[in-house]
Amino acid sequence: MNNLWKAFLNSGNVDDCPVIDMHCHMDLFYGSHMPYSSPDIMAKRMNLAGVKLAVFAHHYALFNPDEGNKISIDIVKKYPDRFRAYCAINPNYPEATKKDLKTFDKFFKDIYVGFKLLPDYHRYYLSGEVYNSVFEYADSNGMIVLTHTWGGSVYDGAEEIEKVLKRYRKLKLLLGHSIHGDWKKAIEFIKRYENAYLEMCAVLDERGILEQFVEEAGSERILYGTDFPWFNHHYYIGALLGSGIPETACRNILYKNAEKILKNII
Repeated sequence: MNNLWKAFLNSGNVDDCPVIDMHCHMDLFYGSHMPYSSPDIMAKRMNLAGVKLAVFAHHYALFNPDEGNKISIDIVKKYPDRFRAYCAINPNYPEATKKDLKTFDKFFKDIYVGFKLLPDYHRYYLSGEVYNSVFEYADSNGMIVLTHTWGGSVYDGAEEIEKVLKRYRKLKLLLGHSIHGDWKKAIEFIKRYENAYLEMCAVLDERGILEQFVEEAGSERILYGTDFPWFNHHYYIGALLGSGIPETACRNILYKNAEKILKNII
C-alpha cells in the first residue's frame, strides 16, 4: 500500500497530490438525474476529493455548439481557478465548426485548452472531412484534441484513430476511454505514436487493465479522467490508488502528465 493510498483512505484526498481531471462535462443531460452537475456544486465535490482542476465539455455544447460553447466561456470566466473548457465540435453543424475555429484563438488559454469530439454520438467518422479543419488547426499549433473512442466502433474505433494519428503528428490526441475494450490497440498506439495519450475514464470497469497499461506502455501518457458528473471522483481516485501500481505512476496519471500537456496553456 503506497503512501498516497494511505492518505486517501484517511481523509478522502491527498494534500500534495493536486488531481487534474482531463475529461469532464457539466450541467443537466436529458433523461438523466445529475444532482452534482452545476458548476458551483461540482467545485464543492472537487474540493472533497482534492481535484484541483476540471477540464470540461459542456453537455449543451456537444449537441448545440453555437449556444453551448458560449455557456462554457461564461462558466470559466466565473470560475477561472477551477475549470477550463474544451471547444466542443459537432460535425453535423459544419458552419458552426467554421465559426468556432475563427474565434478559438480569442479564448485559447483563458478559456479553452483544446477541442472535444464525439464521433460515436454524432455518427460521424473521426477521419471525416468536417473534422479535418479541426485537426489541421490543432496540428499546426500542437494543440490538444480529446475524442471519444470505443473498441469496435466504426466511427471512433482503432481503424479511424490510426488514420488520424498517421496524418497528424504534432497535435496531442487524447483517446477518451482508451478505445474501451480494444486494450491491445490502445497500448500499441501509445508505443507507436508519441502524440497519442490514453484517458482512463471507463477503463477501471475492467480489473487489471490499468495495471497492464502501466506495465506494457509506462505511465507517462495516461491521463486521469472521469466523465464527471457522470461518475465519481472518489471512486476513480480510490480505484487507481488501490490498483497496486507504483506511487510515481499514480502521480503521473493523476496530475503530472496533465501538467505537462497543459504547460504554457494555463
